[in-house]
Amino acid sequence: MDTGHTHGEDHAGMHGGHELAPVPGRQMEEAHPPPTSGHPERHATVHEHHDIEDFRRRFWVTMVLTLPVLFYADLIQSIFHYTAPAFPGSSLMPFILSSAIFFYGGSVFLVGAYHELAVRLPGMMTLVSLAITVAYVYSALTEFLLGGMALYWELDTLVVIMLLGHWMEMRAVGAARGALAELARLLPDTAELVSDDHVEAVSIDRLKADDVVLVRPGARIPADGEVVQGESSVNEAIITGESRLISKSPGDQVIAGAVNGEGSLRVRVTRVGEQTALAGIMRLVEQAQQSRSRAQVLADRAAFYLTIVAIGAGTLTAVAWLALTGSGAFALERTVTVLVIACPHALGLAIPLVISISTTLAARSGLLVRDRLALEKAREVDAVVFDKTGTLTVGEQRVVGLATVDALSEDGTLALAAAVEADSEHPLARAIVSEAARRGVPRPAASEFTALPGRGAQARVDGRLAQVGGPRLLESLGLKPEGDLEAAAERWGGEGKTVVYLVLDGHPQAAIALGDAIRPESYQAVARLRDMGVRVAMLTGDSEDVARWVASELGIDEYFAQVLPEHKSDRVRELQKRGQVVAMVGDGVNDAPALVTADVGIAIGAGTDVAIESAGIILVKSDPRDIPRIIELSRASYGKMIQNLVWATGYNVVAIPLAAGILAPIGIVLIPAVGALFMSASTVIVALNAQLLRRLNLQEV
Repeated sequence: MDTGHTHGEDHAGMHGGHELAPVPGRQMEEAHPPPTSGHPERHATVHEHHDIEDFRRRFWVTMVLTLPVLFYADLIQSIFHYTAPAFPGSSLMPFILSSAIFFYGGSVFLVGAYHELAVRLPGMMTLVSLAITVAYVYSALTEFLLGGMALYWELDTLVVIMLLGHWMEMRAVGAARGALAELARLLPDTAELVSDDHVEAVSIDRLKADDVVLVRPGARIPADGEVVQGESSVNEAIITGESRLISKSPGDQVIAGAVNGEGSLRVRVTRVGEQTALAGIMRLVEQAQQSRSRAQVLADRAAFYLTIVAIGAGTLTAVAWLALTGSGAFALERTVTVLVIACPHALGLAIPLVISISTTLAARSGLLVRDRLALEKAREVDAVVFDKTGTLTVGEQRVVGLATVDALSEDGTLALAAAVEADSEHPLARAIVSEAARRGVPRPAASEFTALPGRGAQARVDGRLAQVGGPRLLESLGLKPEGDLEAAAERWGGEGKTVVYLVLDGHPQAAIALGDAIRPESYQAVARLRDMGVRVAMLTGDSEDVARWVASELGIDEYFAQVLPEHKSDRVRELQKRGQVVAMVGDGVNDAPALVTADVGIAIGAGTDVAIESAGIILVKSDPRDIPRIIELSRASYGKMIQNLVWATGYNVVAIPLAAGILAPIGIVLIPAVGALFMSASTVIVALNAQLLRRLNLQEV
């Protein structure tokens, strides 16, 4: 496979896992220098410094500490008409517990704010830290110096709700990325190493190339390898996305993590550890989840500006209410509520969660996304260009037509022709023998085999002289096809197929057409693309006749014949100049320049080789039906991104004025804890909306 290109100039630097998915408020340690221009992009992963178990533990501890504070809160006692029991020091209990909550539960936000401010990118952690710090300092001053109403229970419930929200967010993203852990668990811990005549159970870490392992029925294959003994069926769903069993016999390749079927296999190890196909898939999934997204850049900018707006609105709110009421406590409460409710938490989750879910969904369906930008761009594709050989067709010579005379059946023709060609290594001969085997046609014994250089071959079959060859064979025998054979040969010739004849005892008895057979899936793929409003084109180095026949069979809109590999990219540019967004589908070898030139490069038929550098998306199955699935996934995931962004930003347009107290004159005032609940609810809505993407069934597309 070609490995010398990346997908498009604007994609430079996006490959190799060096660029991680940005999320506001979490700056990745030492991975990227802070931006020096005015661009507020975040280069961070979700909760880079945080551990989900730590958030869970802090949440439960602060929750327990908050309950006594709530029980002794004057407002709660007034609402529920009870009086909390007094004891020596009970008046200081709210301060003591709130201090513990602030320094233990709130420390994660304070540390996060430090990292944000260190790189001059204030965000979510800055807002939360500012809110809880102002509330705590004001309450402490009120308790010991100023007198008045402290904000203990508001502070404590705010910390609890923020911890809960972050814990739930981390769980959601962690669940979406759990596919990587699931893939890792597909490998067995041990393998049965065959050494001389005995079998030894060893750790898979001890396996090396050329070792032979025994894979028993129902066991997982421990490493990529080649079957050297035995026959069985293997479930390779981890690489193909399909549960259909694949027959394996000596010489066939198997992949690590696949499940063996009914027979025992001895497998010679070819790749282990990080070199296996499974490890490659894991790297691609992780790389795709971490790669940059245009929608993510938009979310990052929105979160940055929202932070600035929130701080400005909070300051303005404090000054305005202090001037209007003279009450520092009320002004401070409004300020804290603004800072809390404006946290860009939902914006921080809006894009990364969709990225995680969509790339995981794609991987499970055999669609490996190397570059998020490629998948994101696929929604705009209005022209798909297929390389013909190995993409729309099977890429090898096969029998594609038969014509006979004198009541000779098709199976009879194949039996005789296969008997003659059984000992030949010519590709056309192998195609005839393979077709007979595929149809289950018994092959009679042949004798006196003779190769006829430049003409074909002959042998005696059941006492008759059988000869198989092309037009030059007939010329040498002074024969010519007549009737149905002549008509069929002319038709096939016009379609660019190769025609060979079966001659029995000096009489032409059958004509066999051979060519690069069209994949059955190609018909459905082209039809589905056209239904989606996508124009379909085809590139091929074959003749005009072959190209015209394939295009006519599949209903392709436009084709380019006799195109050299180095000129395929020119044809892609030609379509782009017409204003079309082009996806190029090829095998990733001689199609590399065209794959890079296209707006979206898609490598098909990658099999176990997942290291194709010239394509943004890799299809592990040689199934052209995956192309419309990619476009549908792109449209669906982008739709979820936009829905989340609209909700997350639209929510703040309403929430910030409400938090600032715009409805206070009519008695509607939000306390900080309720503001935190609204902010958390916004985050939950975004997370649930992203999860709906899981309902997309790509196999039905």
